[in-house]
Amino acid sequence: MQPLDWNDLRYLLALARTGSFSLAARLLRVNGTTVARRLKVIEAQLAVRLFERDANGTMQPTGPGRIAISQAEIIEAEVGSLTAAIKGADMPAIGTVRLTAVPAFANRLLIPALPALLAKHRGLRVDLIADPRGFNLTRREADIALRLARPEAALGARVLARRIVTLSYAAYMPISRPGKGADLPWLTYEEGMAHLPQARWMEKAATRQGGLAALAVNDGDVLIHAVQAGLGRTLLPCIIGDQTAGIKRITLPGEAPPGRELWLLTHRDLRPLARIAAVIDWLEELFKKT
Repeated sequence: MQPLDWNDLRYLLALARTGSFSLAARLLRVNGTTVARRLKVIEAQLAVRLFERDANGTMQPTGPGRIAISQAEIIEAEVGSLTAAIKGADMPAIGTVRLTAVPAFANRLLIPALPALLAKHRGLRVDLIADPRGFNLTRREADIALRLARPEAALGARVLARRIVTLSYAAYMPISRPGKGADLPWLTYEEGMAHLPQARWMEKAATRQGGLAALAVNDGDVLIHAVQAGLGRTLLPCIIGDQTAGIKRITLPGEAPPGRELWLLTHRDLRPLARIAAVIDWLEELFKKT
């Protein structure tokens, strides 16, 4: 295998970020044939195909291509860090960041705050994956993950995990109902999620007053819609519940609801990238308000 010309990696990154030879050429101020030729050189040196054209005509990276792009970005970040350190300039946040969070956070916190982030970083694109599942950062299924639980030790040394806030929870009921909702049933999670701290708390509270509603769900955002529909009361993070229309916070006697730790995870190799740092800084600032 011939050694790579590091200068060729900028053609690889430009094609990954634009999806076409012509746009990559425009970005690099060369012609399209130059981009195609340099890509062929890299593919020949690595003995793999790095890009394939999809049904829409866009150049999409293959599996080896995604690996090559990731490593090239790390090299770009290191070179950029050196340049920034010498010139005292900031690196631009350019490229795509895959961010995953539970739907309630994605829909009700991240989406409303995204316009400010994208206006500040014009070259940034965010792929927001609203999903309660734990995506694998080691396999690069996501670049940044927000998780409502302390990560398992099995994540390994390649994943950086840090608690960014402990979220306060409170009970919420429909704003259309008078009083404190003592007669309302508790809306909680289905059996597969009964282990969650807030689910266990509501199970105990239901035995004292109100009972359980004739509905159980698997997602916090669905709980919010159920409360808005007048089906009962539930526990929600205050950062979400306090700014959600159609519901109101209520004070309950007895033991206070449990809080939840919010953890931010990212891959160690990606952390130095300007685009990753920009999104992490934005998330930290967003949750400072809790």
